Amino acid sequence: MTSAGLQLLAFILALCGVSGVLTATLLPNWKVTMDVGSNIVTAIVQLRGLWMDCMWYSTGMFSCTLKYSILSLPTQVQAARATMVMACILSALGICTSTIGMECTRLGGRETKCYASFAGGICFMSAGISGLIPTVWYTKEIIENFLDLTVPDSSKYEPGGAIYIGFISAMLLFISGVILCTSYTKKHPEAWLYPPQQKHSSTSPLEGNSAYSLKDYV
Repeated sequence: MTSAGLQLLAFILALCGVSGVLTATLLPNWKVTMDVGSNIVTAIVQLRGLWMDCMWYSTGMFSCTLKYSILSLPTQVQAARATMVMACILSALGICTSTIGMECTRLGGRETKCYASFAGGICFMSAGISGLIPTVWYTKEIIENFLDLTVPDSSKYEPGGAIYIGFISAMLLFISGVILCTSYTKKHPEAWLYPPQQKHSSTSPLEGNSAYSLKDYV
């Protein structure tokens, strides 16, 4: 019962992490800057994301420009795109496999559920690591650029909400993967401590019979 509760908790955390990672991947506010200018009426909020750049004027107008060209993007954006998409794919695969491995479902046998639960945990942990890489990298680059005195103030940005959402969601995915893998190792500790050995019971009766037959002749 305790294992089923832990699996359900891990599955709920994973669902929250999957939705958060997908939201962070699509949001345009990875980097945010505000240009007030000479008048508050002309204030502009610039939002830069992985797939589009947006501008929000103080008058209420909002315009976005999609990033169609991949080769013209900085290496940081290309790597962030790849890792976030990988995190989404791995987390979706983890949802499918962990659904089979949960004890509250009637899919598969006992051994199948154990292996599926462990595989789902591995997928969630990999997705969490893939989501942490771009969020930490982006935060590091933004802070270094912000503290650099040679960079003008108009080119300095601050971390946007997408980075925070992506970081928290990646941590939720990693924690859910750890819970699923831990529940598997608690169920099968002998799989890690004692590897399976082949049984030789079929040959032992024959050897015993041969021994008795030799004694009879002696």
